[in-house]
Amino acid sequence: MTASITLVLFDMEGVLSHYDRSARVDRLAAISGQTPEAVRHAIWESGLEARADAGQISDDHYLGVLGELLNYPVSRDDWLSARHASITPNKDVIALAERVAEHHRIAVLTNNCRLLTEHIGFLNPPVAQLFGPHVYASAAFGAAKPAAQTYLRCVEQLGVPAAETLFVDDTDANVAGALDAGLQGYRFVSADALSAELKRYGLIEQT
Repeated sequence: MTASITLVLFDMEGVLSHYDRSARVDRLAAISGQTPEAVRHAIWESGLEARADAGQISDDHYLGVLGELLNYPVSRDDWLSARHASITPNKDVIALAERVAEHHRIAVLTNNCRLLTEHIGFLNPPVAQLFGPHVYASAAFGAAKPAAQTYLRCVEQLGVPAAETLFVDDTDANVAGALDAGLQGYRFVSADALSAELKRYGLIEQT
C-alpha cells in the first residue's frame, strides 16, 4: 500500500448491486414489441450503449437512436422500467460501504449514461440513500472505464488524490485502468472477500 485511503470508490453493477442484463432486455422487448435479439443489438451490438456511457451523445439522443433502432418511441419511463428490472441491490456490500462511511469518504463510479444517476433514487434506493449526491456516471466525465480520464476526473471532482483512493470493481480491466491512473484497486469477487480487504486496509473495524 503506497498511501493511506481517504476515499473508497465503488462500482455499482456487479458490486453494490446484482445486474441482470436478460431482465433488462426482456422488459424492453415486451415494451417495444421487438425480439430480445433486436434489443440486444440496439443497445450493445450497435455500439449505442458504449457511446452513451462515454458521454459522446446526450441522453435524449441516446433514447432517440434507441427508438429508431427498435422502431418504437422509447421514452425515459420505458428506459427506466427496463433498467429497474435489471438492478437488485447487494445488501451485504451496501452494509460494508456503510461501515466504511463511518470514518472515510465513499462514492460510486459506474459506466452509465446520466439517466442512471439522475434517477438513482428510483433505480437503486439503498445506494441513493447511502451515497447521496456522490453517485457518478462515466458519461459525466467524457469517457468510460477503463480510460484513465474517467477515474481522474471523478476523484478530482471529489477533491481526493488518486493515490488515496481505493477503487472496487468486479471487472479486471476496470481495476487495471484504475491502477494505471494512479488509484489503488481491488477486484471484487464476494462480500466476504471485500470485507477482509477493507479490514486489511483498516477501513472497517474487525468484528
